[in-house]
Amino acid sequence: MKSEDKPDAESRVEKRTNGRWAFVLSYRGVTYPAQGQFSTQLQAQAAAYVAMKLLRKTR
Repeated sequence: MKSEDKPDAESRVEKRTNGRWAFVLSYRGVTYPAQGQFSTQLQAQAAAYVAMKLLRKTR
């Protein structure tokens, strides 16, 4: 993949060992630690979406 074809931000939702959900963001090559202790996968996805939108807005 060419560098111009790669997305500048990616999010990943994962289930923690305690049964809660969290999201991990990667933005411009920097991976941020897992965020959140959400009770459902959908809540984690929604929070990841909002966080990604805020990161993209600050550039």
